[in-house]
Amino acid sequence: MQNQFSDFRSDTVTTPSAEMRQVMSEADVGDDDYRDDPTVKRLEEKVADLFEKPAALFLPSGTQSNLIAILTHCQRGEEIITGKGYHIHAWEGGGASALGGVIVNPLTTNETGEINQDELSVSIKKGSGHEPSTKLLSLENTYCGMVQPVEKLDILTYIARKANISTHLDGARLANAVIKTGNSFASYGRLFDTVSFCLSKGLGAPVGSVLVGGPDFIERARRQRKQLGGGMRQSGILAAAGLYALEHNLNRLNTDHHNASVLAQKLSQNSVFHVRHNLTHTNIVYADIEPDKAESMHAHLASNHIKVNSAEAVIIEGKIWFRFRFVTHLNIDDEDINRLIDCSNIFDG
Repeated sequence: MQNQFSDFRSDTVTTPSAEMRQVMSEADVGDDDYRDDPTVKRLEEKVADLFEKPAALFLPSGTQSNLIAILTHCQRGEEIITGKGYHIHAWEGGGASALGGVIVNPLTTNETGEINQDELSVSIKKGSGHEPSTKLLSLENTYCGMVQPVEKLDILTYIARKANISTHLDGARLANAVIKTGNSFASYGRLFDTVSFCLSKGLGAPVGSVLVGGPDFIERARRQRKQLGGGMRQSGILAAAGLYALEHNLNRLNTDHHNASVLAQKLSQNSVFHVRHNLTHTNIVYADIEPDKAESMHAHLASNHIKVNSAEAVIIEGKIWFRFRFVTHLNIDDEDINRLIDCSNIFDG
């Protein structure tokens, strides 16, 4: 337990290690808006090479990275197909529509986030005088910590390519999928025209995402970054953290996955929680609780220095439950897990 609080809210809450702070302080920097920052260039080249893409663009956040990808792929009044619970539809403030005038068509997914291929096929619009034209398929991996099988992604992107539709992957936690499956970053890069890759979740950097794609696309994306206020100056300080994360924190994601598995197993022994083991693929554990106990459990955990997000209502087989999400990351260790288990075991409702 490294902090006063055990923080299971998200892997975005990680703090830079002393070693990461050291490389940040020593970073060779320049004005990236003039393309003069050597550390940013090294990061962009490294991530582009990982995905076997020609070019990359360093951005302040995953939300901006996804938004810029959409605005570069689509014009106003055109349509994106994505999943109902995917971030670009549900968790990024409606930016595609509000700022880009792009229509989002969210398809239903199964419990683990997969889009039905037949529903995708019949949802693609050709852009007659009565309907928008579908221009982009945007998928997500991992989805809420659940790995999307590369074989399924291959089928969905093939359908899009046949229909002459561009493809984008929100790969905020793609590193978790890579470590879990053993698939390479390039194996995903080959399926998608563009990929957004986050450095500030499980990899532990304080800031930043990288958008990869073709050189012409990235040049247009760079202009979008400027219009949205994402052009940064001596951002090599931040890029250095991303480079350190890629060089030191990739393989340690196995530890987060192991800790999540241990947490799920121990939490399932608690009579109050119903752990959704089939949803624990990587570093996220879901546990359902009776509606009348959700608020008091949240308060109980908080009073014992355990930070979790409020439970959200879900319907399972016609019954309403409230679902807690527990995320393991580099600032969560065995003592944090035991604190959570001990605390939940003394909960009296």
